Amino acid sequence: MYPLLKGLRIVDITTIVLGPYATQILGDLGAEIIKIEALEGDMNRSTPPHGAPGLGAGFANNNRNKRSLCLDLKAPDGKAILNRLIGTADALVHNMRQDALDRLGFSWEVVHALNPRLIYCAALGYGSAGPYAGKPAYDDIIQGASGIAGLAARRDGTPSYHPMVTADKVAALHVVYGVLAALLHRERTGGKGQKIEMPMLEAMAGFTLNEHLMAATFETDGATGYHRTLTPNRRPFPTKDGFIALLPYTTQQWRRVMTALGRLDLVEAPWFNDNPARSKRSGELYSLIGAALGDKTSAEWLALFEELDIPCGPVNSLDDVLRDPHLTAVGFFEPNFSAPTPVRRSLRQAIQCSGIAVEPDLPPPALGHDSKALLGELGYAAADVERLVAQRVVKA
Repeated sequence: MYPLLKGLRIVDITTIVLGPYATQILGDLGAEIIKIEALEGDMNRSTPPHGAPGLGAGFANNNRNKRSLCLDLKAPDGKAILNRLIGTADALVHNMRQDALDRLGFSWEVVHALNPRLIYCAALGYGSAGPYAGKPAYDDIIQGASGIAGLAARRDGTPSYHPMVTADKVAALHVVYGVLAALLHRERTGGKGQKIEMPMLEAMAGFTLNEHLMAATFETDGATGYHRTLTPNRRPFPTKDGFIALLPYTTQQWRRVMTALGRLDLVEAPWFNDNPARSKRSGELYSLIGAALGDKTSAEWLALFEELDIPCGPVNSLDDVLRDPHLTAVGFFEPNFSAPTPVRRSLRQAIQCSGIAVEPDLPPPALGHDSKALLGELGYAAADVERLVAQRVVKA
């Protein structure tokens, strides 16, 4: 981890991917993340495969650099512990339905009165001011509602989901920059906390429509959809032994590609040398490239296009990515944990900072791994800690 946020304490009441991925990034940047878990733990702990009991791969990849405090928040003593912890924190992040957290006694109004400096970030499915407020939301639901699944129908005739939890992870990035911006604002304006809402639908609608708003940017009934990315011919191009990714973009790059493919007739065509006119015929040009690469191997084409300075690259399987020479050279998968763990590959934080020494990461914690230590830090006597554990208010 990088100690950029050292000294900041964040209470993490999140599960599955959206919230844990966001708080893991904040932990990677040096914040102290205290993960509050119910007695049964984050649901992702049980998702296989497992490296140890309670350590599923999905949990491991979203919960390093955290401490685990396991509480029964329905018990008065459990509520009291969390209240005491919140009083010491800089931020609280949750992805529960807001009414559920309110019923437990941790609404924004209650928490703000307890700690006026606290940044309170609610990662919700939908903004509280709209008619969908309070509805349950998961990645597939938001991919459907935000237009992502429908984009595939524009291209292929049938809607489909991205084969990854796109909505959760993009929304998580919004949580990260929202919390960081609010913390900076607090320091610049006298220390007053604030509530942030990060609704998944709004985050993903903006993410999806960024390049697809098109004419609707200027016209109420304008056409949406960026034609270049919606042509069915925009796909990895087949070669003699596989596929490559290729994207000539500038006029000069297109001229070099078509010259290499022997299409000098296109190189001299007026429409081909005009960027707007050429862009409108992207599908036609992609189809031409796709039909032309079958006589050489991927390695041969990549060598040629690299020599011509054309953006290109391999089409890797997930297993290929694990062996990618660049990612291997930068140590992207090498664990850097401070204690033994079954984790043999860890997805390193991509941000690299100069002049700051990297510190060891905390391994994904066992359920309640830090409960006793944290209660001691909050001022609970050892006898009281043992009583709370025996009463199953706390799991350690």
